[in-house]
Amino acid sequence: RQKKAFRMPFRFSLQKVLDYREQLEEEAKNRFALVQRQYREAKAQLAALSSELETQEARLYGQVIDNAGERWLLESFIKGLRADIEATTARVQNLRATRDEMRRILAARSMDKKLLEKLKERKYRQFLLDERLKEQRFNDEIATLRYKAPNF
Repeated sequence: RQKKAFRMPFRFSLQKVLDYREQLEEEAKNRFALVQRQYREAKAQLAALSSELETQEARLYGQVIDNAGERWLLESFIKGLRADIEATTARVQNLRATRDEMRRILAARSMDKKLLEKLKERKYRQFLLDERLKEQRFNDEIATLRYKAPNF
C-alpha cells in the first residue's frame, strides 16, 4: 500500500469577504421583502378606499337625502375618503420607488456575492488540480525509488 501525501484542506482566502457579502445580500433580501409587503398592503388599502368612495358617492348621488345633517356628514365623509386616497396614492408611489431601489440594491449585492462564489469555485478547481499534480509527482517519485534499476 502506498502512503498518501499529507493533504491540506482547501481554504478560500476571501472567505470572510464572501461571508460578509452573503450577509449583505440577506439583509437586502429582507429589506426588499419588507418594502414589497408594505407596497402590496398600501395598494390593497388604496383599492379598498377607492371602492368605499365609489359606494359612498353612489349613495350620495343616487338617493334623495332629506336630512341636511345626514347629507353634510356624508359629504364630509366623502371628502375625508378623497384625502385618504390622495395620501395613500402618494405612499404607494413612494413605496414603489423604494421597492425599485431595494430591488436594484439586491441585484447588485447578489452579483457581488456570485462573483466571489465563482472565484472561490475557480480557486477550488485549481486547488484540486494542484493536489492531483502533487500526488502524481509523489507517486512517480515512489515508483522511481521502488523500481530503480539495479546497479551493475
